[in-house]
Amino acid sequence: MTMNALSQAASFYLKSAMHQPVAWHEWGAEAFARAVAEDKPILLDIGAVWCHWCHVMDRESYEDPALAQVINQNFVAVKVDRDERPDVDTRYQAAVAAISGQNGWPLTAVLTSEGQPFFGGTYFPRDDRYGRPGFERVLRSMVDAWKTRREEVMESAGSVVAAIEYNENFAGHHGNLSMGIVDQMVASALDKFDRHHGGFGGQPKFAHPSAIDLLIDRSGNPAAREVALVTLEKMARGGVYDQLGGGFHRYSVDEAWVVPHFEKMLYDNAELLKNYVHAFQTFLDPEFARVARDIIRWMDAWLTDRERGGFYASQDADINLDDDGDYFTWTRAEAAAVLTPEEMEVAGAYYDIGDLGDMHHNPAKNVLHVKHSLKAVSAELLASAKAKLYAARGQRPTPFVDTTIYTNWNSLAVSAYLQAAQVLRLPEVKEFALLTLDRLLQNGPAHVVSYTGVAGMLDDYAFLVHACLDGWLATGEMRYYHSAVELADRMVAEFYDSTGGGFFDAVAGSLGVLNARRKPLQDSPTPAGNPAAAAALLRLEALNGRADLREKAEDTLEAFAGVVGQFGLYAGTYGLALERLLLPPVQVVVIGSDEIADELEAAALVGWAVNKSVIRLSRDQIAGPLPPLLAETLPLLPDLGKSLAMVCKGTSCLPPAVDPDDLLTLLKK
Repeated sequence: MTMNALSQAASFYLKSAMHQPVAWHEWGAEAFARAVAEDKPILLDIGAVWCHWCHVMDRESYEDPALAQVINQNFVAVKVDRDERPDVDTRYQAAVAAISGQNGWPLTAVLTSEGQPFFGGTYFPRDDRYGRPGFERVLRSMVDAWKTRREEVMESAGSVVAAIEYNENFAGHHGNLSMGIVDQMVASALDKFDRHHGGFGGQPKFAHPSAIDLLIDRSGNPAAREVALVTLEKMARGGVYDQLGGGFHRYSVDEAWVVPHFEKMLYDNAELLKNYVHAFQTFLDPEFARVARDIIRWMDAWLTDRERGGFYASQDADINLDDDGDYFTWTRAEAAAVLTPEEMEVAGAYYDIGDLGDMHHNPAKNVLHVKHSLKAVSAELLASAKAKLYAARGQRPTPFVDTTIYTNWNSLAVSAYLQAAQVLRLPEVKEFALLTLDRLLQNGPAHVVSYTGVAGMLDDYAFLVHACLDGWLATGEMRYYHSAVELADRMVAEFYDSTGGGFFDAVAGSLGVLNARRKPLQDSPTPAGNPAAAAALLRLEALNGRADLREKAEDTLEAFAGVVGQFGLYAGTYGLALERLLLPPVQVVVIGSDEIADELEAAALVGWAVNKSVIRLSRDQIAGPLPPLLAETLPLLPDLGKSLAMVCKGTSCLPPAVDPDDLLTLLKK
């Protein structure tokens, strides 16, 4: 069997196309040089290993020898893994959106031989159908345009590149910073709230974790509290949550959270884990703690390198193209075959397993979702049924797990695990998070830990700084604090725009449109790089008092203040970063190693707030090296002969608390 150049690729997604008759190239100088030498346009395909319609287009079009011949004769074909190269993906997504009003995956674009886009779309069927033009007809018309209307093509491509640069830089949008901007974001979330089903807007429905955290932080507002509570409760009861295995699917295709797109992403589960931990801290509902532990159960089982540390990228939705979530769904007969009649009666009612199910391709298939409360069913029978269903599902062919380890997504997961470990008292979870953090710190950071070749980008640095600071809070070990400082300084040196403020997402490249500078502001769906970087600098400044870090954070947030209100709940990370800037940091330091210290720490963790941090230190640690601002305060503590907690707000500290109730009173004040 013949193989194309993708046989040498490291990415699983690219390797999956190595037997296709298309003469694919990886993104790189060789492909562009060939396009120039042969005076051919470039056919760019951007997708991901978890993307169902990417695989459909592969099978229908790129595995068709006749269509491959058209491509090979007239184009230089380049295939890109969007997870491996987010810098390439985001720019061409913006380009195709400017051309066609569409974006998403698979992304299909036709570029000049220099890499400037002049045509684009998403999925194209092999032949005319679904109201879409057939791919061969599209390609032949692009070849004709390239050969007969070159001047028009080049003019179109130039205008698209100009649109990318204008849309992505937010130039001239500086503004004044105030809590009114955060109020706008909260109001946007309240306005889009689906009171019946939870979440925001209609279908398809995504979670928006940063916006949920912003609402939890504002839970003193009864409306914000209701939106956060209802959304988290409805999501956890829906089919978008894997009721058997734990963990969340990427999004729901319906407004009621019942039928998901079944792929599971590391970044979604990391960010939602934080949401449920923060909700438990704030609302003290044990159901939120249960969901958090269940997310960890799935991540531990499916997405972790237990020996070396590291979180894998994703789990696919399907076994093959004829499958649509069959691994995760059940007919009533399939469920009845593994359960006793008594178990089936309980599980059928609880998970809404009916003869008529939820899936369009097979109406007998049910997505398990919670229809009734646990009080209405037998807990013992339900637990038995759940265990049997999960064991039976484990005998089915399992969707592919992409074992690539990305620094940015891993950093999010490390932070989530460390926060969950502190709040829920899970020492094994903390241990694995620190093992992973140490592995990330040995790596550069490059964007990909699993293999070399892709340089670290803004997200990799910003999220890793946060992970290091969470490592410091979890251990009191100064090496994590020092790593955070070093990474932050490198992040500023490589990505900060000292002229216009804000951070570029990547070092400028020379291929295609990589020289278009981009300053990410919108969460899509991971936290946006600029506010995440600003928040990281503010967290550091609260520990060391470095004015230069605060100034750059403030300049970054100011650079977008004039436009960010338009983004509403899609800029939740910005809202959280702005609160860090405008509210004084509150730090609770618990000193001691006995049961009283445990109780003080538990009291300190009640009520999550973005500007509050809690650290547990021993007497030996406070006598040793500490970050500068802490070093100015803690050595002055009296030795009361017992465990105690200090509450410091800004640069002033309250008297020590030795009783958990007294500490709660201090924190409420």
